[in-house]
Amino acid sequence: MLKNNFSHVSLCPFFYTASTSFLLILLIVLPFSAVSQNQTTVSIKGEQFFINGQPTYSGRTWNGHKIEGLLFNSRMVQGVFDDLNPETAIKWKYPDASEWDPDRNTDEFVAAMDDWLAHGLLAFTVNLQGGSPMGYGNKNWYNSAYEEDGTLRPAYFTRLTKILDQADELGMVPILGLFYFGQDQNLKDEAAVKKATENVIDWLLEKDYRHVLIEVANECDNQAYDREIIKADRIHELIELVKSKKKDSFRYLVSTSYNGRSIPRPNVVQSADFILIHGNGVHDPARIAEMVAQTKQVDGYSPMPIVFNEDDHFDFEKDTNNLVTAVQSYASWGYFDYRMDGEGFEDGYQSIPVDWGINSPRKKAFFTKLKEITGY
Repeated sequence: MLKNNFSHVSLCPFFYTASTSFLLILLIVLPFSAVSQNQTTVSIKGEQFFINGQPTYSGRTWNGHKIEGLLFNSRMVQGVFDDLNPETAIKWKYPDASEWDPDRNTDEFVAAMDDWLAHGLLAFTVNLQGGSPMGYGNKNWYNSAYEEDGTLRPAYFTRLTKILDQADELGMVPILGLFYFGQDQNLKDEAAVKKATENVIDWLLEKDYRHVLIEVANECDNQAYDREIIKADRIHELIELVKSKKKDSFRYLVSTSYNGRSIPRPNVVQSADFILIHGNGVHDPARIAEMVAQTKQVDGYSPMPIVFNEDDHFDFEKDTNNLVTAVQSYASWGYFDYRMDGEGFEDGYQSIPVDWGINSPRKKAFFTKLKEITGY
């Protein structure tokens, strides 16, 4: 909250004229009207994340392991989801409604964020081209915040504003994904990919958000991408493009993620501000520790945060699981949950339509464990 402190102002009665009275009014009003209302800034020092100049989970340890500086997160990529294909959009109707409603989806997302934070969740991934609304797989749905030429679609960014504003007020860190395989083909060419990238970063800078991390592409080594510049061999070009966009010396911290089990390549390790890897397919928690160790051996690596921002393994009631092993390796971990066969509306955070509450056994188990680890 902004505060005004006038203890340093001395108003001698001799000079207290109409003009000084007007000046006093300006001193009171201007901080609320002319100063940015944004409250939250994320930064990195070495291997640690900081929010508003303080390390995350300041001073916290758990079972002898340092928690301070980590960024626990959840894959909530469908926060601004819509389906522009009317033939498939009907698939996503709510159980209590006759149609899909993108604004309801975002509003319910925003309403749930307080509860996520109360359990120690400081970050979440939201993607401008979403993820598979069925958990895995791509079909004919059309979910993209960009026109074919890379122009931004206003409705998506109206919804995104609601999420980013609430995160800013709460002190949370959105990891904003720009591209997703199965949707990147809706950008007509490489020039459109670059234009979309620049347009998003320009929009964020104009809004003066300081609490957003950028994930250029989800799983850049996935062969399903159509545009070459989004693929693993060239993805560093988009990372560098994001880094080149600045406002008053401020720029966004940026990275890209890889498929489950994959180790980041040197071109990304040398360009990124932090490392994003996925735990999908990692059935033995020991492999999580190996992935962290191997990442640190990649050519060009220097100390920076390592973040799992997608892992669909659970077992939170066990002493050993992927989450616990990541903590033991001093890596941040991200929960990925989707609706599995036979499950209901309350299950999963990626399957559309989404129930954003903490109300399925799996969700409750994750957030209970997270609260224990973070001390919230």
